[in-house]
Amino acid sequence: MKSWSLSLLFLLLVPTANGATKPNVVIILTDDQGWGDLSIHGNTNLDTPNIDRLANEGIEFSNFYVCPICSPTRAEFLTGRYNPRGGVRSASRGEERLDLDEVTIAEIFRDNGYKTAAFGKWHNGMQPPYHPNARGFDEYYGFCSGHWGNYYSPMLEHNGEIVKGDGFVIDDFTNRAMDFIETNKDEPFFVYLPYNTPHSPMQVPGRFWKKFEDNDLGLRARPEDKEDLQHSRAALAMCENIDWNVGRVTRKLEDLGLSENTIVIYFSDNGPNGYRWNADMKGRKGSVDEGGVRSPFFIRWPEGLEGGRTIDRIAGTIDLLPTLTDLAGIEKYRTLPLDGVSLRPLMLRNGVSWPDRLYVNHFKGKTSIRNQRFRLDQNGKLYDMDSDPGQRRDVSRQFPDVLKRMVAAQTTFDRDVASLVAEPDNRPFTIGHPVLDFTQIPARDGQFAGGVERSGRAPNCSFFTNWTQLEDRIFWDAEVLTAGDYKVEVYYTCPEDDVGSTFELAFGTSRLKGEVTEAFDNPMRGAVEDRAVRKGESYVKEFKAMDMGVIQLKKGRNRLELKALDIPGNQVMEVRLLMFHRVDS
Repeated sequence: MKSWSLSLLFLLLVPTANGATKPNVVIILTDDQGWGDLSIHGNTNLDTPNIDRLANEGIEFSNFYVCPICSPTRAEFLTGRYNPRGGVRSASRGEERLDLDEVTIAEIFRDNGYKTAAFGKWHNGMQPPYHPNARGFDEYYGFCSGHWGNYYSPMLEHNGEIVKGDGFVIDDFTNRAMDFIETNKDEPFFVYLPYNTPHSPMQVPGRFWKKFEDNDLGLRARPEDKEDLQHSRAALAMCENIDWNVGRVTRKLEDLGLSENTIVIYFSDNGPNGYRWNADMKGRKGSVDEGGVRSPFFIRWPEGLEGGRTIDRIAGTIDLLPTLTDLAGIEKYRTLPLDGVSLRPLMLRNGVSWPDRLYVNHFKGKTSIRNQRFRLDQNGKLYDMDSDPGQRRDVSRQFPDVLKRMVAAQTTFDRDVASLVAEPDNRPFTIGHPVLDFTQIPARDGQFAGGVERSGRAPNCSFFTNWTQLEDRIFWDAEVLTAGDYKVEVYYTCPEDDVGSTFELAFGTSRLKGEVTEAFDNPMRGAVEDRAVRKGESYVKEFKAMDMGVIQLKKGRNRLELKALDIPGNQVMEVRLLMFHRVDS
């Protein structure tokens, strides 16, 4: 494991480029929203007036690229580097974690005098030092996993502590962001709003669903026969809810007199999470074709950038760190070598000569290369995106020199960058950050043996169930970073008839016994709220924290394990997570 302390590097504060007051920054990132899921892009199936207004008053980059799935895009935004460089492999079970020697954009802005906060889906590591509070964010409210099982007042966390959400999550995250902005209105702030919709499960308040419930949708997917119409309806309703919340944020900035000197950015993390209208582009979420990686991107800063323009030069998430630091006048900072470039010269309309560039989209062995005119797909086919945006005609023979150059870039990337995450992720799950005293160890990151089962196919919001035998085991590959005494809570459910089981938590030679003395059981939640059939996400329950007491943990790597000692009923309990708090000596 790379040293977490390397990320705490000295950053030099300088004035903004034009000598003005530091601009505030608000980043709005949506989850699984395609380029075509906006009315400004010609989709007549929905209305997004607030996002459209943001685009019309600001600058749109019409060829802006992200990764095929969630966590890699977030990592590229945070670091300005292609995601394999930061160790981000996939979306769950630790593969979403951003390496600890990476310096994040939040650290840079925080160390240059900004108040920093994130509200929503983090998805780049849960346990400190991967947690957002350890990656530059003073304030964090949301969930750290890749998806959640229910969007209405769910279990969330606030600066590491488990809390209950307040209403529909997107509205809740927005409320928190607006409160933070108002509290810090007299100081420069950096607010990151990573929404978790329209990612499944497909849940949205009735006021937004009503319009779409029986809507036939005039624009359909390519190919139309693969579209799940109910899923599309729900996704578009969720996009209209996002739009409503974007309007709330921008109005809050206006009401506080902050709009003129606040940079607002809006983009999505990958292509659409289903087959629906996307301007005839090939591919969806998970694909490195155009439809899987082209994202809407709008930036508005009335005081610093002339709006009402569209820039067609290719750009992407790796460019955001150098661009925002450039716009904010932060000229000297230390990071690992950047892949991205500042887009500020393009936005200032200063006649800059902008050379063609090669932009890479990669995920799990699939690498595609884009330049201003062409895309080389993962299978070595070349497409002229100007004349064939739907990627239907391979033009490799017509442009052999272009093909040669792009294949060479593809080969080099696979050899030098993609290879960094070719091996399985063997990083342990950390306990005991030297500064932050909390550590959440969820079922998502665990393994099991015997008859234990996971509550859903997708692990992110799952819990362990069917723990019925003395031979059953629940365990995690863990590393204690700071030796000491730790208070342990297990979040559990157990029906009245099964109360009385005793169990043991072990780490190396350390042992802690617990007993289920109180019933706590409630039905699964989520099915009633779903607007379309869910695929792999677990339904969820409310869980209760059981105080197990204090365990002494030695520094080092070992197996963290739960096992039963006695089971008088039909089961021990269902387990959602373990929470550790270091006890000051």
